[in-house]
Amino acid sequence: MEKLVAFSSFLLLLQYYVISSSAMTQSNISTDQLALLSLKSQIISDPFHFLDESWSRAMSVCHWVGVTCGSRHQRVRILNLSNMDLMGIIPGELGNLTFLVSLDLGSNNFHGNLPQEMTHLHRLKFLDLSFNSFSGEVPSWFVFLHQLQVLNLGNNSFTGSIPSLFSNMSTLETLNMNFNSIEGQIPKVIGSLINLRVLKLRGNKLKGSIPLSLSNASRLETLDLSYNSLHGNIPEGIGNLHNMNSLVIQFNQLMGSIPSTIFNISRIEFIAFTGNSLSGSLPNGLCNGIPILKGLYLSYNKLYRHMPTSLSNCSQLQILSYRKMSLMDQYKVKLED
Repeated sequence: MEKLVAFSSFLLLLQYYVISSSAMTQSNISTDQLALLSLKSQIISDPFHFLDESWSRAMSVCHWVGVTCGSRHQRVRILNLSNMDLMGIIPGELGNLTFLVSLDLGSNNFHGNLPQEMTHLHRLKFLDLSFNSFSGEVPSWFVFLHQLQVLNLGNNSFTGSIPSLFSNMSTLETLNMNFNSIEGQIPKVIGSLINLRVLKLRGNKLKGSIPLSLSNASRLETLDLSYNSLHGNIPEGIGNLHNMNSLVIQFNQLMGSIPSTIFNISRIEFIAFTGNSLSGSLPNGLCNGIPILKGLYLSYNKLYRHMPTSLSNCSQLQILSYRKMSLMDQYKVKLED
C-alpha cells in the first residue's frame, strides 16, 4: 500500500513537472527583470527600503541589491535577500530565474506556500528559506531540483511528513528542517543520501524509531534529532559513521544502552543524549577512541552513576553534563510534554 501511494505521488509530481517544463519563457535578462519585479510587487513591507531604492527599471538588474549575475550569460545567478526584514509571499514568476544557482531568503517574514514553479530552477544548488513563516506541507517537488546541495527550511511552519522522494536527491549535502511542525517517522530511505553531511530535524513532532538505514549515510558529520518523540534504541550502526563530528539526540524517549561503537568515532567532538531514558554504564576506555571530544551531555537519563577513570584521558573535554533527573525535573518534563 505504501509503495502504491509513493508511486502515485511520483506520477502526480511528474505530471506537474512535465506541464511546468512545457511553459516557454524568453531567455534573456528581461525575463529575470520581470521575475524580480513580480517578487517585489508581492512584498508588502520593506522597512529598510532595500528594494524600493534599488530595484528599478532605470538600473541594470545586475546592479540591484542582492543580485549577482554570471559573467558569461549576464543572467541572475545569485539572489541573496537574507536579513532584510521583508514581508510578503513568493510568486510563481520566481521560477523564471532559470540560471539561478543560489537563493537565500533567510531571516525575513515571508509566508504562505512555496510555488510549484520553483521546479524550473534546475540549476539551483543552494536554497535557504530559514527563519520565515512559510507554511503548508514540505514540497515533494524539491526532488526535481537535481543539483541541490543545501536545503535549509529551518524555523518555519511547515507541516506534513518528510517526503520519501527525498531519497532521490543524490546531490544533497545539507538538510535542515529544524523547528517546524513535521510529523510522522524519519523515512528509512534517508540513509540512501550518500552525500549527506548535515541532517538537522530538531524541534518537530517526529515519532517512531531512528532508522537503521541512517548508518548507511557514511559521510554524515552532523546529526541533530533533538526535541522530538523518538523512541527505541540508538542504532548500533550509528557508531560506523566515522566522519561524525556532532551527534545530538536530546529530549526524546530513547531507551537501552548507548552503543559502545559511538565511543570509537575518532572525529567526534560533541555527544549529547540529555533527557532520554538511556540506561547502562559508560565503557571503561571511554576516551581512548574519542581523543578530541569537547562536550559530553548525558544528564537526565538512567545511566549508572559511576564515571570511568579513563575520563581523565579526554584532554580536550570542556563540558561534562551528567546530572541525574530529580523528581521535580521529571514533573516539569511531563508538563512540557
